[in-house]
Amino acid sequence: MTTDTWVEVNENDGFGVENLPYGVFSRPGELPRVGVAIGEYVLDLAELSAAGLVDDRRYFASGSLNAFMVAGRPAWEANRARLTELLTDESYREQVEPHLIPVAEVELLRPFEVADFVDFFSSEHHAANTGRMFRPQGDPLTPNWKRLPVAYHGRSGTVYRSGTPIIRPCGQRRSPGDSEPSFGPSLRLDFEAEVGFVVGVPSVAGRRVPVGSFRDHVFGFVLVNDWSARDLQAWESQPLGPFLGKSFATSVSSWVVPLAALEAARVPSPVQDPVPFPYLQCEEPWGLDLHLEVLINDQVASRPRFASMYWTPPQQLAHATVNGAPLRTGDLFASGTVSGPERDQYGCLLELTWNGREPLELDDGTKRTFLDDGDTVTIRAQAPGVSGSRITLGEVTGTIRPPLP
Repeated sequence: MTTDTWVEVNENDGFGVENLPYGVFSRPGELPRVGVAIGEYVLDLAELSAAGLVDDRRYFASGSLNAFMVAGRPAWEANRARLTELLTDESYREQVEPHLIPVAEVELLRPFEVADFVDFFSSEHHAANTGRMFRPQGDPLTPNWKRLPVAYHGRSGTVYRSGTPIIRPCGQRRSPGDSEPSFGPSLRLDFEAEVGFVVGVPSVAGRRVPVGSFRDHVFGFVLVNDWSARDLQAWESQPLGPFLGKSFATSVSSWVVPLAALEAARVPSPVQDPVPFPYLQCEEPWGLDLHLEVLINDQVASRPRFASMYWTPPQQLAHATVNGAPLRTGDLFASGTVSGPERDQYGCLLELTWNGREPLELDDGTKRTFLDDGDTVTIRAQAPGVSGSRITLGEVTGTIRPPLP
C-alpha cells in the first residue's frame, strides 16, 4: 500500500509521501533555503527545523543542498523517516501545516552547487545510431564501448537551473562539402534527454569507489538536458572530445529525488556481453524503470525509456573513480542521451531527424530538424512507486534565445 498523508495530494502528480524530493527555493525578500516537495506544496525545512520538528545541523537554512548531502546516508535516512512521520501522523498536522508553502508562490533554484560534471554515453541504442550516421561502413560501436562506460568531462560552471534561457552558442563549424570552416551561431542546436545522479559523500584520493558503495556516496537523481551544438561539436571533436559544442549550457531539474524513493523502480539492466571487468560487475539490479517524455513547445517529440541503458549508475561511478580520482560533494554524473530501439524513443534531434535528413513532424504540424530560436524543450519523467503509485522526477525546461551581440 502507498503511505497515506494528511496533506492533500493528487496521486497522478507523483509528489506523494513516497517521493519527498529535495530542492532549494526562495520567496520575494527572503533568503533561499531547503524544502521538500509534497503535493502542490513545498515543506520549508528551515522553518521546520527552527520549530524543533526536525534535526538540523545548519543543513537547511542554506541556498544549497550541499551541507545536507555531505552529512551522509545516516542523516539522509533519519530525515526521510522523520518527514514521513510528520506528514502521515495526523497529530503533527497543527505544527507542520504552517510550514507548507504553495509551490506556485516560490521560486525554485538550482538545488546544489556543482563540483564536477561528467557526461556518459551509456545508451547502446544511442551509441549505435550515432555510429551508423558517422561511420556507415564500419562497426556502429567503437571497440571500447562495451568494455567501459565512455564519458567526457564537462563544465560545472554552466550547469543551470531548470527554466534558465539557453543562449544559442557561437563557434567554428564546417558544413559538409565546405573546404574551410566558418564562424557564427550554431545552426544545429539540439537537446539531449538524460538522467543524472549527484554525489553527497566525497571519497579519498587514490581509493576507488566499488559498485557496492553507490548508496553510501550518492544522494539522489535529477533530470538533465545536455544541450548540444552538433555543428560545433563535429568540427572540434577531432581528435579530442566535445568542448564548445557542449560547454555552453547544461540544465538540471529543480528536485533531487532520493535513492530511497526509487527502490521500487529498480529493474535488471540489459545483459552485458562481454562480461565486464570485476570492478564493473554489479550484484544488484540497478536498471531504473524511468519513463521519460520530451516536449518541444508542448508537443511530444519522444518518449525514451531509461531501463534500456547498457551501463548502470553504480558502474559509472565505479569507473569514474577506478583511477583514484576522488569524489566531491556536488559532483554531477549524467547518463548520456537516453534512447530506445524505436524512433519515438530517441532522446535527441540528431537521432529523431537522422542528422537532419528526416525532419521531425510534431502533432501541431510543425517540423524540426534542429532547434529554432524561441523553442522551449521540456523533459519530464516518472517511475513506479510502491503498490502502483507513481514517483515523478519533475521536469527540466529551457527556451532557446538568439546569440548575444
